[in-house]
Amino acid sequence: MQEKSRFRKRTILASILILIVIPLTILAGVFYMDDRKYYVISMAILAYSFLPFILVFENRKPQARELIVIAVLSAIAVAGRGAFFMIPQFKPVVAIVIVSGVCFGAESGFFVGAMSGFVSNFFFGQGPWTPWQMFCFGVIGFLAGIMFQRGLLKKNVVPLCIFGGISTFFIYGGIINIWSLLMFTSEITKASVIAIYTSAIPFDMIHAASTVVFLALIANPMIEKLDRIKVKYGLIE
Repeated sequence: MQEKSRFRKRTILASILILIVIPLTILAGVFYMDDRKYYVISMAILAYSFLPFILVFENRKPQARELIVIAVLSAIAVAGRGAFFMIPQFKPVVAIVIVSGVCFGAESGFFVGAMSGFVSNFFFGQGPWTPWQMFCFGVIGFLAGIMFQRGLLKKNVVPLCIFGGISTFFIYGGIINIWSLLMFTSEITKASVIAIYTSAIPFDMIHAASTVVFLALIANPMIEKLDRIKVKYGLIE
């Protein structure tokens, strides 16, 4: 009961920060900072995502090896995004973020996604889009962790691929297109919304397909190795 209570408090805090506070922070950057203080907003997102992540270690000190695993997963996502720079939208980031959330919990999934988006944009270019990408990557990892913890997502390739394809197309694509709408249209109308979302469909489909492909290739071996590491060293849940 005590363990369930800790999990519930952690999840509630993470949900409030991720689903309410972070979106409001991003919108504040757009409307009150003229979309120019994206470094400030990006650092705020990392700070918010770190709070529930720290609660994972409630009543004990985090071990270096636990933090290293999360750092390594972020580095793999960054390296993977860089390795496929020549193919627009065809990236393994979402696949790695989903695996992180499933293996190490929703908070870790969001942190890996947010950190991967922030760090990789030092290579791809920082800009007003960075906080939006951080949030998109992170929220998919968070949802993957929550769904796995609730028994709604299994550590099998087929359900992971289905979740990855749908979440990449609808969640990542749906949210990042809001930024495009705010950035490239002077007035939000029904016509501008249709134009932005329609023009983005091919890109979102490629991104979703790449997530499915990478999950099909890496999900099983990656989850197997991460689970073995968790058991051997008693790492975070």
